[in-house]
Amino acid sequence: MSKKKTKPNPKPAAKAPITYKQAGVDVSANTRWVGAIEHAMRSTYGPRVLGDKHGGFSGLFRLDYDEQLFRRNYKRPVLVGCTDGVGTKVLLALEMGDLSTIGIDLVAMNVNDMITSGAEPLFFLDYLAVDKLDPARLLEVVEGVAAGCREAGCALLGGETAEMPDLYKKGDFDLAGFAVGVVEYKRAIDATRVGPGDIVIGLPSSGVHSNGYSLVRKLIARGKCKLDKHEKRLDETLGEALLRPTRIYVNSVLAIQKRYKVKKVVTAMAHITGGGLIENLERALPAGCDATLSKKSWTPPPIFNFLQKLGTTRSEMFKVFNMGVGFVLIVRPHFATSVMKILRKEGEKPFRLGRIKRGTGKVTLK
Repeated sequence: MSKKKTKPNPKPAAKAPITYKQAGVDVSANTRWVGAIEHAMRSTYGPRVLGDKHGGFSGLFRLDYDEQLFRRNYKRPVLVGCTDGVGTKVLLALEMGDLSTIGIDLVAMNVNDMITSGAEPLFFLDYLAVDKLDPARLLEVVEGVAAGCREAGCALLGGETAEMPDLYKKGDFDLAGFAVGVVEYKRAIDATRVGPGDIVIGLPSSGVHSNGYSLVRKLIARGKCKLDKHEKRLDETLGEALLRPTRIYVNSVLAIQKRYKVKKVVTAMAHITGGGLIENLERALPAGCDATLSKKSWTPPPIFNFLQKLGTTRSEMFKVFNMGVGFVLIVRPHFATSVMKILRKEGEKPFRLGRIKRGTGKVTLK
């Protein structure tokens, strides 16, 4: 008998190769994006930014230079760095369909921290993580970052836009930043200068700024509030009140530094962010001093009373939010009046918040 011939098993059909674009990342879109943001970035450049090439691997910023060519000069420069993000305020911006302000928030959260050491902001870099690159929408964010940098007097030197569809849901993104500044060694400010009798000066916030938005979102969800509804108690929509960008205090603080180039009239400063007035001011106090503050010295903006009535306590509000005090300076008593005068010339509305006394590094709010 003849043996039956067996047919070989057919080879499986070759699978088509997968491209990066099919995986969710469009490299060509990123190239177009780099070109789209060039104008916003260059609008922040000054003579200390080197090179004309846009979109390189890094940015160059001149630190030491000829005093005859530039206003600033440092004999013993100390670099200062800080990083921060916008947090869940991004979710409210997405819900409102308004991304024009969160870039300003991003810059403010960084440079306001930086100036507490007496430093001048030099340059800024941002990090934008998205599910899919949408230049038309995200350009609004970068233009906000550039606007914040111009106000703070620093260059938007570069950044990173990461397209990660497997990590972020459709439409979601996150925003973070990094700032570098400089201060003259002898002019650097830390808590060791603070002494009994010093005056605590407060600068108003523009509202919630960019902290506590996880609580904000819970409260407005409980109250079933509509972001686009005009609220009589606020004299604007809730969304407008909540998206108002964080104030940038750079020019006001540097004006004092420029006025007193030898005398060290400012002993410490604090940026009032998450944790509220008490926790942040305690970070600016030495172990041997307390700060006694008066609630009667300022009136919180209406947005804070509005949020509290949605379902939380006053004590919790003070633990989480700035409650209308965005920045604090501690000043030698003989210079308090002069410092407040300088601040008013810069457009601020300063107020005497309290006084420093001997203690254990605590803040009391009465």
